[in-house]
Amino acid sequence: MPDISPNGAPVARLLAGPAGLGSSSLSLRAALLPHRRAYEEGDGHEPPGSPVGPVPGSDLTPLPYREREWGDGTYPPLLCPETVRVDDALAAEVDRRLTAWAGRIGLHEGRMEEFTATGFGRLATLAHPDTDDPDRLLIAAQMNAAWWAADDYYADETDLGATPTELPPRLALVTSAMDPPPDAGHYTGQLEAAIAADPVLVALRSALSHVARHATDAQILRVRNITSQMYVSWAAYAAWRYLETPPPVWRYLAARQHDSFYTSMTLIDVVGGYRLPAELFAEPRFHTALMQAGTASVLVNDLHSAAKEAADELPDSNVILLMAAEDGCSAREATERAVHLHNDFVRGFEQSRQALSAVPSPELKRFLRGAQAWMAGCLEWHGSSSRYQS
Repeated sequence: MPDISPNGAPVARLLAGPAGLGSSSLSLRAALLPHRRAYEEGDGHEPPGSPVGPVPGSDLTPLPYREREWGDGTYPPLLCPETVRVDDALAAEVDRRLTAWAGRIGLHEGRMEEFTATGFGRLATLAHPDTDDPDRLLIAAQMNAAWWAADDYYADETDLGATPTELPPRLALVTSAMDPPPDAGHYTGQLEAAIAADPVLVALRSALSHVARHATDAQILRVRNITSQMYVSWAAYAAWRYLETPPPVWRYLAARQHDSFYTSMTLIDVVGGYRLPAELFAEPRFHTALMQAGTASVLVNDLHSAAKEAADELPDSNVILLMAAEDGCSAREATERAVHLHNDFVRGFEQSRQALSAVPSPELKRFLRGAQAWMAGCLEWHGSSSRYQS
């Protein structure tokens, strides 16, 4: 029986392809080259020639940490890296492009002023300081705006039509919008009509089209799959909300760690214009580090949104609200506990980062610094966005 293992000669000959004149076009390796993708018209991309600032160097130096005040300044501080860049002019340019894109696709129709004031372009500029290219920063702004729109219209905001019973089937369509299934004849036409009629689905597909202009196939698949992973947690929230049975804190955190800004951080190398090899992205220690950073950042979101979520007709799960109810303590005491939990995740990330420092990969070091920058920019943005100032 011939050797068909990865090290076997028949496999090597197959991958090498036939030899001889004109045989290169028959090579399996040539057949597996990435095909040219078709991009969505109006996906936000602007051609070269738009104003772009100087390209920053690829700084691999880890960022320093400090205890940072947040909210009204009366709570314990949050341990967080230093913010790398605050560039209001660049943020305004990214927000201009983002608002134009949202208007074209019909996202947040009737709420555009509120959407613009949220400043997702500013978030991208704060969280991704290793590029000054507004087209690349727009990648992060669009994907985060689309993810947040799904959260608002499908999961959280009852006044915008979010209902727990509709969430799971809506999320199934989200997956198909971002990762179109094989053609199924006229049934595919019905699917495409449903996607075209829903601005949230249009936003997610359009934003991913813009990602594809700058990303490899492996990076695109990463974004799709981790988005779907996040939606598993959303389905759990919907069940808890519908049944009016708040989960214990441990169960909420188990879900929240997979519904965190880890999803947003998957874009770090795409926006930065480089590629972390897939085997390093999947390395268990790196995966743990990025999950720690993503969870720390999403706890910042819980801290800033607790009051808003408590006021909803059907309150969503939030670590502060759940801690207060489970432990019978005040909201202030629960907030202090959440701050300590956040800081523990940041310390855990730093331990993980140090453990990875011996890996001889500039891309890995750059990505880990990018995760630090994301934590810092996330905190900066939550403290200034109109979304969390009510």
